[in-house]
Amino acid sequence: MVEFVDLLPLAMLGSLAILIFSGLPVALLLAGLGVMFSLIGILLGEMPPIALLNIPLRVYGSINGSLIYPAVPMLLFMGMALEKSGIARDLLLALQFLLRRIPAGMAIAVTLLGVVLAPTAGVIGASVATMALIALPTMLSQGYRPSQASGVVAAAGTLGLILPPAIMLFFLAGKLRVSIGHMFLAALVPAMILIGCYLAYYIGAAVLDKAHRRADHDLPEMSAVQWLGFYVRGLVMPSGLIFLVLGSIIFGWATPSQSGAVGAAGGLLLMLLNGRLTWPLFREVVEGTALMTAMVFFVVLAANVFSYPFRYFSGDDVVSGMLSGLALGDWGMLLTVIGIIFVLGFFIDWIEITIITLPLFLPVLAELDFSSHVAGGTAKAVWLATLIALTMQTSFLTPPFGFALFFLKGAAPPEIRIVDIYRGILPIVAAQLFGIGLVMAFPLLAHWLPLKVLE
Repeated sequence: MVEFVDLLPLAMLGSLAILIFSGLPVALLLAGLGVMFSLIGILLGEMPPIALLNIPLRVYGSINGSLIYPAVPMLLFMGMALEKSGIARDLLLALQFLLRRIPAGMAIAVTLLGVVLAPTAGVIGASVATMALIALPTMLSQGYRPSQASGVVAAAGTLGLILPPAIMLFFLAGKLRVSIGHMFLAALVPAMILIGCYLAYYIGAAVLDKAHRRADHDLPEMSAVQWLGFYVRGLVMPSGLIFLVLGSIIFGWATPSQSGAVGAAGGLLLMLLNGRLTWPLFREVVEGTALMTAMVFFVVLAANVFSYPFRYFSGDDVVSGMLSGLALGDWGMLLTVIGIIFVLGFFIDWIEITIITLPLFLPVLAELDFSSHVAGGTAKAVWLATLIALTMQTSFLTPPFGFALFFLKGAAPPEIRIVDIYRGILPIVAAQLFGIGLVMAFPLLAHWLPLKVLE
C-alpha cells in the first residue's frame, strides 16, 4: 500500500513539470517548491520544523570546497572577453582567409570558431545567438543558402557544449564523480567524430553546389607583414590560450580554478594587446559574466533547496522504484533515461537538466550492468557522461522543438525563415545520431583516451 508521504515527491515533480511552462524563472520555481513542500511536510507531521534550518546549510555545503564552481565565472569571463572585444570576429576572418581555397571554407571556419569559443557555451541561447550575429550575415553575403548557413551556425553554436573546456562538462563531471581531466578527454574523440562528419558534409555539399564557394571577396587588403601580425593576434594567441587552459586541467598542471584564472587573465591580456581594452568594454564583459554566472549559480543553489525535501521524502527511491518496475533490462533502462533527457532538452537548458533531472537517474544508472560491454568504475562513468552530453546537444538541435533553433531564429536576419532552419539542420541531426550510436556501440571512443593518458 502506497503511503501518503510517498506521493509527495511525485507531487513535487508534477508541480515542477507544470509550472516550468509558466514562464517564471526556473530558479525561483525550484526554490519556491522546495520551501513550499517542506512546509507541507511539517504541517503533515512528516518533517520536523528544525529541518528547515538544514536548507541553508545544505545550500552552503553544496558549493563549499568545490574545485569546479570557482572556475566557471573565470572561464565565462574569458569567453566573454573574446566575443565582446571582437577577437572572435578577427579569428573568423583569419580562418576564412586561410581556408579560402577550400570548398566550404567559410563553413569550416565557422565550425572551428565554435571550437575555440567553447567556454562561451555556458548558456545555449547565448552561444547560438552569438555565433549567429558573428557569422550569419557574412555567410549569406558569400552566397550560402539560408538553410545551409543556418545549419552551419546552429551546429557550431552547440558544438561548444561538448568541447573542453565547456562549462557543461564541469557539471557533468561533478555529478558523475569523475575528474575534470577524464571528462575533457572523454569528450574529445566523439567531438572530433562529429566535427569530421560536419566538415565532410559541408565540403561534399560545396563540391556539388558551387554557388557558395566564394570566400574571399570581402577580405581587407593587407600586406604580408600585416597579415602575419593579424594571424598572431587573431588566431595564434586565442587558440594558444584555449589550449593552455585545457592542457593545464587535463594533465593536472593546475586545478580547474587556477586554470580558469589563467584563462580570465589571458582574455584580459588579449584585449589589451589588441588595443581594445577600454573601460566601457571591460565593464560590459564584467557585467555579462556576472549575469551569466548569477543565472547558473542561482539554478544550482535553488536545485539544492528543491532536492532537500525531495530526498527527505525518499524521492530518489520512488523514482528508482518506478523505473525498475518497468522491467526494461539494462539497455532498455539506459535508452529510457537517454530518451527522457532528450525530450527535456526540447524545453529547458542543460543547466536545469544536469542539476535537477540527472541526479534523479544516477542511482538507476549506477545499478545498470554493462560489464560485458564496458569496464566498470571510471570507464563506465565517462561513457555514460559522454552519452548524456551528446544527447543534450542533439536535443537542442532537433526540430521542431530544438531549443537552439528558436534562439537562432531570433538572432538571424529576417530573410531566414524557421523552415530554412529546420531544413538546414536535418543533416546535422543525422550526424549527431550517428555519433551517439557509435559511442553507445563502442564505449572505447569515450573512455580509451582518458584511461590511456591519465592512468
